[in-house]
Amino acid sequence: MTIPIKPIKPKRISDQVLDQIRELIYRGKLKPGEKLMTERELAQAMNVSRTTIRDAIQRLVTMGLITQKQGLGTFVKPMEAMQENPLAKAMEAQSASLVDLLEVRMGLECNAASLAAQRADETDITALEQSIGEMQHEVESGRLGTEADTSFHMAIAYAAKNPLHILIMRNFYDYLFHGIRENLASLYEDPDNIQKILTQHRAILEAITSRDPDTAYVSMNTHIAFVRDFFKRKKM
Repeated sequence: MTIPIKPIKPKRISDQVLDQIRELIYRGKLKPGEKLMTERELAQAMNVSRTTIRDAIQRLVTMGLITQKQGLGTFVKPMEAMQENPLAKAMEAQSASLVDLLEVRMGLECNAASLAAQRADETDITALEQSIGEMQHEVESGRLGTEADTSFHMAIAYAAKNPLHILIMRNFYDYLFHGIRENLASLYEDPDNIQKILTQHRAILEAITSRDPDTAYVSMNTHIAFVRDFFKRKKM
């Protein structure tokens, strides 16, 4: 019997560089509009050649995650410049509402939370804890906390260890937190809502840390249902 076994190919160093920078962007550690270190600085920090850095940067530009400005440097691409978001096009074509979007999120993220409770490592747990702390700090400083909220949910996507889910969630959050930011303002401007969201985030984190997939699923369901019901009431 012939078994279709293929030889294992070592991962290119430039692929590892790309993965690391992409993860920093997806996790929200590198913010939209933020300037990246120079090629030389990145090469020194990662202990690779400048050619390797240059190759990874060019591929990230092609992917639409970063942009290069002549004489100024390399920047994380601002979300408002991402006009080709497939979710935005689908929403417009189907005349879908924010409530419709939240219902789809519920299915995706409850599943992700359950998987995260089974698969999260220490890096994932730390990222979730930091996101909650950042959101609390942003709110106390008078800001809305939407970027930290994005980081929390993207950290769960990473903890689920499913690359397709990460890509789908990135499109969701590009659209939800940046494409229609004004639609969400009313939710985040109410201090009572912010505290409820933070409490819900902590409950999700506790379930993931406790390796309890069923409770993680229910906790995420409670969280997104709260947001969905807020906008349902707002429409009435």
